[in-house]
Amino acid sequence: MMLEAALPSARRIAARLAEGLDRPLAAIAGLLVLVGLATLYSASYGTPARVSAQLGHLAVALAAMWVAAQLAPQTLMRLALPAYVAGLALLVAVALFGDVANGARRWLNIGIARFQPSEIMKLALPMMLAWYFHRRERAPRLADFAAAAAIAALPVALIARQPDLGTALLVAAAAFYVIFFAGIGWKLLVALAAGALAALPLLWGALHDYQRRRILTLLDPTLDPLGAGYHTIQSTIAVGSGGIAGKGWLRGTQAHLEFIPERHTEFIFAVYAEEFGLIGALVLLALYFALVARGLMIAANAATVFGRLLAAAISLMFFTYAFVNMGMVSGILPVVGVPLPFVSYGGTALVTLFVGVGILMSIQRYRTLVQT
Repeated sequence: MMLEAALPSARRIAARLAEGLDRPLAAIAGLLVLVGLATLYSASYGTPARVSAQLGHLAVALAAMWVAAQLAPQTLMRLALPAYVAGLALLVAVALFGDVANGARRWLNIGIARFQPSEIMKLALPMMLAWYFHRRERAPRLADFAAAAAIAALPVALIARQPDLGTALLVAAAAFYVIFFAGIGWKLLVALAAGALAALPLLWGALHDYQRRRILTLLDPTLDPLGAGYHTIQSTIAVGSGGIAGKGWLRGTQAHLEFIPERHTEFIFAVYAEEFGLIGALVLLALYFALVARGLMIAANAATVFGRLLAAAISLMFFTYAFVNMGMVSGILPVVGVPLPFVSYGGTALVTLFVGVGILMSIQRYRTLVQT
């Protein structure tokens, strides 16, 4: 009797928790997480505790997604400027007091936890720019685009200085997507592209030695097979050895014999491709395509300029994450330390990704309730 009485209450609680959640988005993200946990278990064959830690990260990420999904876009707009300012302050704090690991100062230790503030900017910057263009929706001028570029340049420069080229590129890409969908003209885009090409010699000189080595070894990994080229050589061997159907779960020799470096984080796709092959890789690509497509549908139906720009930027950020990670593991892009979204091990990145999903759910939920 007590069990029968408790069932309706449990159903009501479950319904309340599911309120405002977009089922297609939740299903796609859930499938990606399941793929990630299975691959992480194989990649962490000698360290099963890592899977338990990732489950803890997932619990925090899902809670953060639920909170973000409950916030109306109007609330998100009010949070845009404070989030951007707070993100800048944390990046400055990292530069002054951050923990140094592997020659980079990227982490901030707050006693009870250590986190990477640059992850915050992956959402705070597009929120800030979407809010900025929302206030200028009638006809953004050249000066508006120049101001938006300046807003983006400051956090990107602070992140690149850590140095963290991969995260800096992702943050810059998110900013570009907002500026692009805000209506920047093609002539200006071509001029900016020409300027970027002309600045390549200066950018090359600004890169760290290890970053230049990574780009050079992209062209020929055998230049440094035991150094900068080692990651690319071993990951491409793993991807190629998977063949059509893969070697099977837990049967990847490159991973279990520890040839693949960083196999639970940036190079987890090499583990996955070796064990599940081309078929598995195509399934994973289909999931990412579905995630991006659903996000762009939400952007197209958004009720405000803010919602449209933010949803489009977050959706294409997922695409950029996956494209850059798979590209570097496959040897067609330099190694820049970008995790595979929802699959790679890591707490800060997982929370950021799920908050992005929650924001998309919020924009979808309030698409007919929030008017400009």
